Amino acid sequence: MARPVIGIIGNFQELEDRYPVHAVGVMNTTAVAEVAGCMPLAIAADPRFVTVEELLDVCDGFLLTGGRPNVHPSEYGEDETPAHGAFDRARDAITLPLVRACVERGQPVLGICRGFQEMNVALGGSLHPEIRELPGRENHRMPPDGTLEEKFALRHVVRFSEGGPFHGLLGAVEVMTNTLHGQGIVRPGKGVVIDGHAPDGTPEAIYVEGAKGFALGVQWHPEYNACTDPVSRPLFSAFGDAARAWAQGERARSAA
Repeated sequence: MARPVIGIIGNFQELEDRYPVHAVGVMNTTAVAEVAGCMPLAIAADPRFVTVEELLDVCDGFLLTGGRPNVHPSEYGEDETPAHGAFDRARDAITLPLVRACVERGQPVLGICRGFQEMNVALGGSLHPEIRELPGRENHRMPPDGTLEEKFALRHVVRFSEGGPFHGLLGAVEVMTNTLHGQGIVRPGKGVVIDGHAPDGTPEAIYVEGAKGFALGVQWHPEYNACTDPVSRPLFSAFGDAARAWAQGERARSAA
């Protein structure tokens, strides 16, 4: 049986500061292929090249990755400021309606970091541009220096709701995670349930209540060492299982 196809949402970048590319991290493709057991497909997230309808037809699920550009604040009714950082409006134009379609259809979607934030904004929620500026909050940003191992090192606990989806999926109420983000959820979107928090109260894990299928998001980066990490592996395994169930259901409908 053919592997389910996971569309991995890429980011626009300028390679060597001059050559424009749509990039997808190898850590993401590795997690999709080797842990989820699916075929990774890099997506050029730009409405000039793809439509949401085409993506829904081609892919069995979607991984919304992290990235330096942030969701534009106009998407949640706020003005742009220097604190909001860089943007990728083309990606916004694809991912926000894509999230809404996946939630409605039951097509699996997993959001990571920016993807976590996209899921919230797509459903009507808002973000704070710099959570480290909020009273009592820690600095969750990526360390500016150091090796890859140091940047992605486990840095704080995330505590889940007792009996919630993440507790059931990961088999623990508390886990250790990395942290490489500057923004965070202020107002949850419609149906967005915050199921996990950092010790300073920052939302770290969400699910969409009432979604017809797998619709989870995490603020940390589980793609790092996903093959061996005890928190990352079950998350990507469950995502792959959901994509297989979706693909089998689609094939059955096509054959009927």
